[in-house]
Amino acid sequence: MMNEIAKSFREYASRDDVPLGGYAGAMGAFTVVLAAVSWGVTRKKRPEPGLMDITLLGVGTHKLSRIITKDFVTAPLRAPFTVRRGKDGAGEVIDEPRGKQVRGSLGYLLTCPYCLGPWLGTGLSALLAVRPTTTRFVLRMLTAVTISDFLHLAYSRLNESRKTVLAERKVQEREVRAQPRGALR
Repeated sequence: MMNEIAKSFREYASRDDVPLGGYAGAMGAFTVVLAAVSWGVTRKKRPEPGLMDITLLGVGTHKLSRIITKDFVTAPLRAPFTVRRGKDGAGEVIDEPRGKQVRGSLGYLLTCPYCLGPWLGTGLSALLAVRPTTTRFVLRMLTAVTISDFLHLAYSRLNESRKTVLAERKVQEREVRAQPRGALR
């Protein structure tokens, strides 16, 4: 039976380097952390979070996961577990995991905002229950930065569209000037 399970693990991703053992450890750690946080937070009666708290948690988790997994400044957190592959738009980088098992699993976690989100969401939710005033301050700051990021991206896209329209207009004006006088348009 154990040989069959080991064979299944080897065959699962025979061409890819997938650290299944590390993933299993990460899932186990997450389960233990989630259980401990849930038990610790629910021991005392606390008010239920409202819609605003849930919104702040969602946006804050989104932004913090992008900062940790993609930002230039947080490279020292990722460096032991990842390798830089390039730059991405909007001040972000492309890092790839390195290593096997635990190191590779942490590399995947630290390069994937979607993967890191549940961990951060759990931690931020626990902090919100235990230290609501401080956590709401941090979540509001992260939400403000997220809104600012979207506005920067929207501004950049509008500015690029404006430049494209101006360039096309100049081409059309040159074509009109290049036509002989009296030619039909």
